[in-house]
Amino acid sequence: MHTPPVDSPPRPPDHRGTVRSATALAASSVLLLVLVAAEWGPLIALDGDIARTTHRWAVDGPGTTQAFRILTDWVWDPWTMRILCAAVVVWLMWRHAAWWTALWLAVTVALGTLVQQSLKAAVGRTRPVWPDPVDSAHYAAFPSGHAMTATVVCGLLLWLLHRYGPGRTLWRTAVAVAVISVAGVGLTRVWLGVHWASDVVGGWLLGATLVALAVMAHRRWVPEASPSR
Repeated sequence: MHTPPVDSPPRPPDHRGTVRSATALAASSVLLLVLVAAEWGPLIALDGDIARTTHRWAVDGPGTTQAFRILTDWVWDPWTMRILCAAVVVWLMWRHAAWWTALWLAVTVALGTLVQQSLKAAVGRTRPVWPDPVDSAHYAAFPSGHAMTATVVCGLLLWLLHRYGPGRTLWRTAVAVAVISVAGVGLTRVWLGVHWASDVVGGWLLGATLVALAVMAHRRWVPEASPSR
């Protein structure tokens, strides 16, 4: 068996998987955006069926609905996510002097907010309207800002945590919290009748696309072997 020389340089990390993921996510995001903007009949019908069903459940289950309002307005609210991100930015600069990584994190989250608000204005999709609403929301519907912000923040923080080499228990706990937060906030937005299901899926896809692109940018400008930068 051939043994490489001891002084052989390490192989650079293979980023092709990230590139493929970003491409697939971006294509899916664009396709859904086109279908929503074109008001494609089957998608609109499916959104309506889901919305009517979940709204009936929300009206019939006031206790669950109130719990979901607390979760969506406080625990998983976009501003809660941004505050969490700001705390991590401060921690990176203070504890690890990771100035470039801190700037990268802050800029990516800000870019996510800009993208979602720009798309809301461009698409101009109306939110569901009910004679007996259980909650209210502002701005246009597509994409869901709650779903997109949670995906971006949780995705970026998970990637950073993995980069710093967490223990198994911490990693599994972080993944569980992130998955529950991203999935849960999407569920609450549809349950409360303030978003169509495709708004939430659009937020997830766009958020995941931004995370994949941000990871590619970080790997390009900050060496993978230097987590303190």
